[in-house]
Amino acid sequence: MAHRLKKEKNYNYIEAGEGTPIIVLHGLMGGLSNFDSVTDFFSNKGYKVLIPELPIYSMSLLKTNVKSFAKYLHDFIVFKGYKEVILLGNSLGGHIGLYHTKMFPESVKALIITGSSGLYESAMGSGYTKRSDYEVIKKKAQDVFYDPAVATKEIVDEVYETVNDRNKLIKTLAIAKSAIRHNMAKDLPKMLTQTCIIWGKNDNVTPPEVAIEFNSLLPNSELFWIDKCGHAAMMEHPDEFNQIMDAWLQKNGF
Repeated sequence: MAHRLKKEKNYNYIEAGEGTPIIVLHGLMGGLSNFDSVTDFFSNKGYKVLIPELPIYSMSLLKTNVKSFAKYLHDFIVFKGYKEVILLGNSLGGHIGLYHTKMFPESVKALIITGSSGLYESAMGSGYTKRSDYEVIKKKAQDVFYDPAVATKEIVDEVYETVNDRNKLIKTLAIAKSAIRHNMAKDLPKMLTQTCIIWGKNDNVTPPEVAIEFNSLLPNSELFWIDKCGHAAMMEHPDEFNQIMDAWLQKNGF
């Protein structure tokens, strides 16, 4: 990881740059380092980038759900003393960002989602019946990306370790169920926050039609595509992702 982890109160987080706060929300199996390029780029552009470690595996099982994580995010924003923030979320992080925006719209200046859950969850907690088979897990990790080479041994090892840890697997399945329970189709038309949707055209986890549905349901959204790109656009095409996000922020005065 290129950036040092800060530990304050109940929070572990990365912080870089000065200016308007952008809070980045990682996915279910996404490490904070997945956003190194975002952190480097925007921390030099007049933004303070913060990436809190979400308590995905440390919350009690009863609190292992999207709503609890959205409240945790709110508590973090209050702890940092921010009135308004920009949220950027990938996968489960996008869902948490959306749910937080639904609950606390006044604290979210702008929202960016990429490969977000919230409408379509079938791939999230499935396919772990052969979790002890390294090659099966490797293939599952590679399927997240358009280019399988992006799934380095380090990434595959981390996913393998997670799904073979009984406690983490139980929490993973609990989150998958929670994501289905907290489907946001009915909420989105009432959410007026300006939203930038950046999506991989070749996303197998949350397919392109999910992005189209998000765009049609959110009143103030814009949709941008990245070609030859899977579920984690900020990792697979970091420069293009940063340029799209930066241009959108500038155009809208954020």
